[in-house]
Amino acid sequence: MPNPIAIIAGEPNSISSEIIFKTWKLRKKYKLKKFIIIGSIKLLESQKKKLKYKIPIYEIKKNFKANSLKNNKFLVFNINFNQKKPFEKISKKSNKYIFECFKETINLIKKNKISGIINCPVSKETLFKKKNFGITEYLAKKTGNKNKEVMLIFNKNLSVSPLTTHIPIKNISKNVKKIDIINKLKIINNFYIKKLKRKPKIAVLGLNPHSHSTSKNSEEKKIIAPAIREFKKININVTGPVSPDTSFMMYKKNKIDVIFGMYHDQVLTGFKTLYKFDAINITLGLPFIRISPDHGTAANIVGKKIANPKSLIESVKFFSHINI
Repeated sequence: MPNPIAIIAGEPNSISSEIIFKTWKLRKKYKLKKFIIIGSIKLLESQKKKLKYKIPIYEIKKNFKANSLKNNKFLVFNINFNQKKPFEKISKKSNKYIFECFKETINLIKKNKISGIINCPVSKETLFKKKNFGITEYLAKKTGNKNKEVMLIFNKNLSVSPLTTHIPIKNISKNVKKIDIINKLKIINNFYIKKLKRKPKIAVLGLNPHSHSTSKNSEEKKIIAPAIREFKKININVTGPVSPDTSFMMYKKNKIDVIFGMYHDQVLTGFKTLYKFDAINITLGLPFIRISPDHGTAANIVGKKIANPKSLIESVKFFSHINI
């Protein structure tokens, strides 16, 4: 029997517990793979009561055997955390707890207790303070894979990936490098072939408006187009530089599987307009598959029982369709 996946509870003062409870209740309907929760039992009990869910919570022993876990129980690997109210304002008080959740989860991966990771949303600004950093970069650093990580926002019809992730706009141009484009596109291509059993067609966007610049030293001419030519030599299906402003109009006609952009919002804005919650955030380039729902902490609706669990459900479902 395959090992379960682990869902890290994430920011305690977010919609995370609500979407976890909803996903658990819908597990049979969607035939979800076995999962366990990494988080505070005390807090989950408190939030369960607040949200009025009647779900018995069971603690997993630290030395648990994966094949002994029951799929019909809400199982939690406990990480201690004390909070007076079920939900409070997001603050740095939970930082140590969140990092401990990730630490223990990585340990479980190393011990071959779990087969993959899903982490619920965190507040990057609070957790990483002023660093241009996210969970993608954090996990890469913690697993010795710094600068090898790739963010892939996945939907079965179209996925997107940014070359640079959580950096200011003013710093993007100097971080567009040929070697990084080549390495990340290779990782994406290999992921599709090995895990999804199909060869992807990847459209690479330019950086400048309409992928055009009169300068001989433009990023398109010096960096992006030469990187694309490298892939054509080895028969990887890459096209571009594509104009960013029409990329989300032409992907169906041109049967594009992945739009690869130069920065975060260049690809995420159009993608989220099309798919909203119907997407998952996959980190490639790690020793394991890491997925997170493609949304934030949603602090404005915490405790209101109106959060949409679709992205978390899709995250769990995805593990049923890949080789891990």
